[in-house]
Amino acid sequence: MLETRYRAARALPLATLPRPAASGASVSVRPAGAESRFSLRARLGGGAPTLAGLPLDAPINTVGTDGEVWIARLGPDEWLVGGPEADADLLQGRIHEALAGLPHALVDVSHRNVGIDVSGRQAAAVFNAGCPLDLSETAFPPGSATRTLLGKAEIVLIRAAAAPLYRVECWRSFSTYVHGFLNEAVFGVEGAVAP
Repeated sequence: MLETRYRAARALPLATLPRPAASGASVSVRPAGAESRFSLRARLGGGAPTLAGLPLDAPINTVGTDGEVWIARLGPDEWLVGGPEADADLLQGRIHEALAGLPHALVDVSHRNVGIDVSGRQAAAVFNAGCPLDLSETAFPPGSATRTLLGKAEIVLIRAAAAPLYRVECWRSFSTYVHGFLNEAVFGVEGAVAP
């Protein structure tokens, strides 16, 4: 395995946008800061390993978090794991340690993925401008995560907390489109709820 001593500096793709993030009375769209992210594929077998105190055998389309590290289970053998950028090497080691002896593949996708946070009481309405999912409390409660589409881009949509706060994870090449789409949707939603 290739060992690295230094991580490449990251240029955040949404940091240089000419217009600010959209923010209104009922919703806010903000680019997330840099994080480490890993795509994990594994066969768990009969055991139930944990990572950062979080079980890897949680139901599909759920997310768990310990405050810093989050783990979204996207399929029977697929997870997206995120955490503080400064702890990338530590997190990678913890994942390999938790899965010692189990067949698995771990790929650092920190430079590929971009996060965008959408919060506020109208956040679900902003997503429904281009996302076909039912984002009601019953259908997409806190602790949910799934792959879906937003407009023409594939995203991972995460709702970890009870507050109306969503995280969009998308590929770097789609981030400007996704951010712009969400900003346009905010203007539509804010106009619809204005007195």
